[in-house]
Amino acid sequence: MIGSTILITGGAGNVGSALASKLVQNTNNTVVIVDNLTTGRKHKIPKTENVVFIKADVNNYNDMVAIFGRYDFNYVFHYAAVVGVARTLENPMSVLEDIEGIKNILNLSKNTGVKRVFYSSSSEVYGEPFEIPQNEQTTPLNSRLPYAIVKNVGEAFFRSYYDEYGLEYTIFRFFNTYGPNQSDDFVVPRFLKAAIANDPLYIYGDGSQTRSFCYVDDNVDACIKAMYSKEHTNEVLNIGSDIEMTILQLAQSVINLTNSQSQIVHLPALKEGDMKRRCPDNTKMKDLLGRDLITLKHGLNQLISFYNNQH
Repeated sequence: MIGSTILITGGAGNVGSALASKLVQNTNNTVVIVDNLTTGRKHKIPKTENVVFIKADVNNYNDMVAIFGRYDFNYVFHYAAVVGVARTLENPMSVLEDIEGIKNILNLSKNTGVKRVFYSSSSEVYGEPFEIPQNEQTTPLNSRLPYAIVKNVGEAFFRSYYDEYGLEYTIFRFFNTYGPNQSDDFVVPRFLKAAIANDPLYIYGDGSQTRSFCYVDDNVDACIKAMYSKEHTNEVLNIGSDIEMTILQLAQSVINLTNSQSQIVHLPALKEGDMKRRCPDNTKMKDLLGRDLITLKHGLNQLISFYNNQH
């Protein structure tokens, strides 16, 4: 298999590091990871000969121009961003600064012969849904949150750079993706770790808000297949599971699977940012994968054994 030189920004995070781990299995690939380590962690990065880690800030043009000058990238995955509802609400200016990173990546990619850029957008661009499942063609923006607005602006930049300069792209709209490297402030690791310790599981509001949960391997396999296929060039792809469940159901599943004594405790609902429903139309993703998605039960069991082996 011919190798490529691939840049992953935000490659020390949950999805970026899993993507890197999969891409380096082709030993002809060189994967360059750029991360400023504000939320990413070095230990998540694969330790192989064909990975280069550079601590740098994608929002700083001088940092990035030097990296693009040193490497001849075939593909770029732009995954660096401030993420997590609480974190994005607490740091609205940092979220808005991510627009600079988007512009830096696109400017440098168009000038250096990058074949295609991939962007981690988010289910947040759908705002409060008026249709379920949420389809790539329907993109209302009825969310006031800076994070959702920046992701939407980012998508517009990727489309505009193609229209203006012919720089090809694929936009991934990620729905909740969980896995071993996910930070503890996200719902799946938070619930699992609490349940393993028999601590209470805290839910904001009554728990009737819905999400769908995608195991990281499904996410990464679909994104890599998109890279090797021309089929979804200059398109948007929902990346997520199409099985919708309430947060209360998730908490109960976690307690059952871990045989936990944990109680469920309800906290006041979040003021904003906690959308009522989330579920993608993932027809394109399933066609691309050509297999069934990993079930929530199987994914949670993988994580439970991962956490238990850490002790």
